[in-house]
Formats: sequence, structure tokens, C-alpha cells
Amino acid sequence: MATVLAKLLRPRKATIALICFLFCVALIQNSKAEPDLRFKTVVIDAGHGGFDRGGIPRQRVAEKTVTLDVAKRLQRALERDGYRTIMTRDSDVFVSLGARVRIANRQRNAIFVCIHFNAARRSGASGIETYYYSRASASLGASIHRNVVAGTTSENRGLRRRGYFVLRKTQIPAVLVECGFLTNPREAALAQTAGYRQTLAEQIARGIRRQPALAIRPTISSEVVSNSTVADSTDHQMEANALSVLQTADANAAVSPHRKSSTTKTSSSAHHSKTRSHKKTAHKSSEETSSGGTSSEEKQKEPNE
Repeated sequence: MATVLAKLLRPRKATIALICFLFCVALIQNSKAEPDLRFKTVVIDAGHGGFDRGGIPRQRVAEKTVTLDVAKRLQRALERDGYRTIMTRDSDVFVSLGARVRIANRQRNAIFVCIHFNAARRSGASGIETYYYSRASASLGASIHRNVVAGTTSENRGLRRRGYFVLRKTQIPAVLVECGFLTNPREAALAQTAGYRQTLAEQIARGIRRQPALAIRPTISSEVVSNSTVADSTDHQMEANALSVLQTADANAAVSPHRKSSTTKTSSSAHHSKTRSHKKTAHKSSEETSSGGTSSEEKQKEPNE
């Protein structure tokens, strides 16, 4: 009798085991699709606005217009996933850098995502680059960057650490995404299409949710990948490289005064050389200027900024 029961139960055990296995697989897949709610609020910062159109003089496509459109699309995507969103601007108005930072710093359990497009005097310049500053922002920057690069056809210019005002002054994890060059004919044409702007918003949202990238693409050249640039590889490797850059910076800060002076001079020389070849914008670091001619350094000297 016992042998008969064992034979009858054996297929049922196999069926139960199969059901349990499929249930576990379903749970894993669902967990990957769920939003990362370690933070509940996303502050979305659309670059430029009002009299500050962004970009460089005589640039045909206004940066302020496309950044706002991508920001609104990102807002809708995140709210569908259950996030609370705060927009630093939701219309064509000028918001100072200090005001943007204050909006971000009023939030708790939040992150700050700043959306920009790039510009250069050389029309051939192209690609996606992402910036962060603090250690707490490195992994978020890596996640957003790898997804935006993977979801578009633009070149990968790398993940970089920079002390831009809105990144340096925010007290929550903060990332600035450059979604391509509006001075590049191909990327400018793409940026003017609703479908491409929707793709950008969706890929930024994937990065915020810490979803895996659709593909992995290396940086475009060794010229782009410098000491302050993190090459795009796997998510964990990008984060490790980002933290390595921070650790190197910490080590450099601890050198003797004589050596530090020498390092500063070398860094300053390279910095000024790069400044001459990159776009000028009011939302970037102090050495860069907006299309209206007002330097970011002047804005940083405003009261409470």
C-alpha cells in the first residue's frame, strides 16, 4: 500500500516543485521591474529657461526648450512608477542656480536629476556624458549614464566627476545628464523629435530605477577618458571606477603643501586648456559662460548662493 501511495505522490511532488520554481522566477522578474523606492522623491531640473536659452551664441536649437520637454516626460514616467516628483521649473522661466539648489535641499529621502544638452564650436562633437560630484551620487550617475547610452545611438563620452554648482551645493545625491550635442546636425535633428525625447526620458527613468542597461558600449576614445572620466563598462565596474576617482582625489588632497602646489598648477593648466574647447553655459562651472554672457561664477556670488 505504501509503495502504491509513493508512486502516486511522486508526480505530484514534481508538479509542486515545478510550480514553486516558476513562482520564484516570477517574483524575481517582478522585483526587477519594481521602482527603487530607497528614495521617494525625484527633483527634476530642466536646464536653463527664460532669457537663458542655453548653448552657445548663434546656436539654432534652444537648449531650454528641449530640456524642459524631456524633464516633463521624465516626470510623467516616474509618477507612473509611484515616485513623487518636484520640478525646479515647469515653464519657460529663468530659475537661478541657487534657487534650484534650495528646492533640492528642502527635500528629504530624495535625489536631484539635472537635464541638459551639450554644445561645442566644432559641429562634429557628439555623444552622451553624465556628471556627478559627491560619493553618494556616483552609483546613481553610473546607472543613469549606462541606460541613456544604451538606449540611444549617440557616442558614450563617459561618466565624469565635476564640481558644477548644482552638483556641489546639493545635499542629496545629484546627477547632471548631457543628452547630446545640439550643435551636431544629427543629434540636434534627433532632439527635435518627440520620439527621441521620450526615449531619453525613459532611459533616465530606467537609470533612476536601477534597471539593467539594454547594452554596454565603451567610451569613444582615450582622449575622452581622463582621470576625471569613468569608462562605461558593467554597472558595478562603473561604480567602482567612480569611487576610485573620488579616492584618488582624497589622496591628492592629503599630499604635502609643496607637492600640492605643483599638482594644482598642472591641474590648472589642463583645466584652462579644456575650457577653451568646450561649450559655455550658465549652468556649468565658474570658468564657463552662458549664451547671454553672464558667467556662472558671477551667479555663484549672489547672496546665499
